[in-house]
Parts: sequence; C-alpha cells; structure tokens
Amino acid sequence: MPPELAHIRAWIFDLDNTLYPASADLFGLIDVRMGLYVQRLLGVDAEEGRRIQKDLFRTHGTTLSGLMRTHDIDPHEFLAFVHDIEMDALAEDERIVRAVAKLPGRKLIFTNGDAPYAGRVLERLGLSKSFEAIHDIHACAYEPKPSPGSYTSMVGAFGIDPKTSLFVEDMARNLKPAKAIGMTTVWVNNGSEYGGHEAHPDFIDYEIHDVGHWLDEITRDME
Repeated sequence: MPPELAHIRAWIFDLDNTLYPASADLFGLIDVRMGLYVQRLLGVDAEEGRRIQKDLFRTHGTTLSGLMRTHDIDPHEFLAFVHDIEMDALAEDERIVRAVAKLPGRKLIFTNGDAPYAGRVLERLGLSKSFEAIHDIHACAYEPKPSPGSYTSMVGAFGIDPKTSLFVEDMARNLKPAKAIGMTTVWVNNGSEYGGHEAHPDFIDYEIHDVGHWLDEITRDME
C-alpha cells in the first residue's frame, strides 16, 4: 500500500459509473425509466417529463428526493420501476475483483440507489461477496448524497472513523461533504453525466480515470 494511503481502514465506494465504466451507460437506461415515471405520474408528454425529471435531479440531488418532496410518492415503488432494466452492458473486471480483495480493512458501498439494485449490479461485476454492506437511499432516510445527513448516517451505521476512511465517487460534488468530515477523497473523472459539476481541488485528494487501473496500481505489491 502506498505510504499516503497506509492509514486507510475503511474503503467506501459509490456504485454507478464508479465500479463500472460510464461507457456502460446503465444510468442511461435508468434515466429513460425515470422520465417515463414522471411522464405517467404527471400526465405530461415525454419531452416535458424529461425536463421536469432533470430539474428535480439538479434541485434535490436525486429525482426520487425531488418527487418525494413535491409529490409524496412511494420510494419503493419508484425505485422498483426505474431499476427494472437489463444489465447486459456490465461485465466482470478481474482487476477490480482481485484488487478489492487485497484492500486491507473494511469495504463498503455508499449509493443513492437501493440495495436490491446494488446487489444485482455487484453480482454482474463479480463483486457480490466483496463488500461488507451496502448503505443505500433507504438507510439514508432518503437524504441523498451530497446531503451531509447521508454521510452522517453512513458513518454512524458502521462506526467508522472518517479520518481513516477513503471515499471513491464519480460525482465530484458528492466528495465535498466527505472531505468536510475528514475522509480521503478519490474522484473518478470518467465522463459520467454531471460528474465534473462543482469539481474543485479543495475537496478532491486524488483524481483518477479508471478504478480498475488505480486499484491495480495501489495493490500491485500486496500479497
């Protein structure tokens, strides 16, 4: 382990566009489903449904959070609908599987999605047994990243010390609250939608482009 990371005891990973390439465009399929959900909920056409959905995302952090606040929807129903997608674009990356297994300490998933969906993704990636737990949107009491409350709930749920924790995420703005509580931050700058929004070196310790390559590098000399 590189000396600058020797203090890390908890390795926390975002899921979508982080543990798999943004080019898989899984979120593109989810995005279509979210637009369709809004379209049906509000009785608007596809163009207006997409406009409203994007506005909710930008304003509230996630479409779900926005719909819960403005239309009091059932989050379980929404998540089941939008995550009903094919995952043929995902494939196992042996570098990530091998490297995650080498990481010393605890390994967690921190996602704005839900655990059933995250479980399906991890299964496709060959990572279903690689992580201790998934801290999802339900566990965050529907306060999505980058809401500070979601980080507080995650840290409290697992009893981790932010100062010995590292967070890997493709959405740069989601690293700001992590840095504020003392975490080491890694931005996966891979071209994901809105990924570079609000990016600033003040709260980004490391900028990488491929998680598999980075993990392989930092664990290469480990048994």
